[in-house]
Amino acid sequence: MTEDVRLADELRALGVRRGATLLVHASLGGTALRAETLRDALLEVLGGEGTLVVPAFTPENSATSSAHLRRVAGLTESERTAFVAAMPAYDPALTPCLGMGRLAECVRRSEGALRSAHPQTSFAALGARARELVEGHPVTSHLGDSSPLGKLMETGAEELMINVGFEVCTSFHLAEYRIPDTPLRKYRCVMRGNGRSEWFEYQDIELDDSDFELIGADFPRMRMREGKLGNAAAMTFSIGDAVDHAVKWMTEKRR
Repeated sequence: MTEDVRLADELRALGVRRGATLLVHASLGGTALRAETLRDALLEVLGGEGTLVVPAFTPENSATSSAHLRRVAGLTESERTAFVAAMPAYDPALTPCLGMGRLAECVRRSEGALRSAHPQTSFAALGARARELVEGHPVTSHLGDSSPLGKLMETGAEELMINVGFEVCTSFHLAEYRIPDTPLRKYRCVMRGNGRSEWFEYQDIELDDSDFELIGADFPRMRMREGKLGNAAAMTFSIGDAVDHAVKWMTEKRR
């Protein structure tokens, strides 16, 4: 049995079906999986009516994110100023998402892929519903109902996690927008505007994934499928189920 056929069979065993819309998180380090082979197997199982979506986040494209602050830590004031001045503006067609793993970058660079315009939390998609899902991503909604993540929930999409745990479950962030009094914070990103790089400031909720592992530990196993892709652990579940569970958990237990 060839690798692509085996992967397709394993994806179907995990509940991935033809015509589905699927958000995939993957960390391929330490596995035998190759990004291009996995992408092709996913597209084969989803078929022409399906859609493959990946997070294509770029948190370093910011002056306020923890990723940016780590990069400038230890620099003098003049060095920091020069670093910020030289930062390239976010470009959906060109800005890599290397921190999201090899599969995400592979999908982003694939022929026909579309990507949302958010300078920090964009999504890339291939397939029938790609344009519908990624267009109109407002800067002031990283991962809210008007973002691609919100649209994924509305369409009944599933989430596939490969070699990663719930601590990086993007769907839980959508729950944060549904909790009363979630604090706001200021963000500052560099974007392309008027033919040049421009810094843009905006407010959105303060995203907090510090308790996601605990939320995932309480997620009912009956609402997910667990299995293997090659030598990597994998699980699938409904984004709607994940958000509903996280809203309840945060309402009861998050301080």
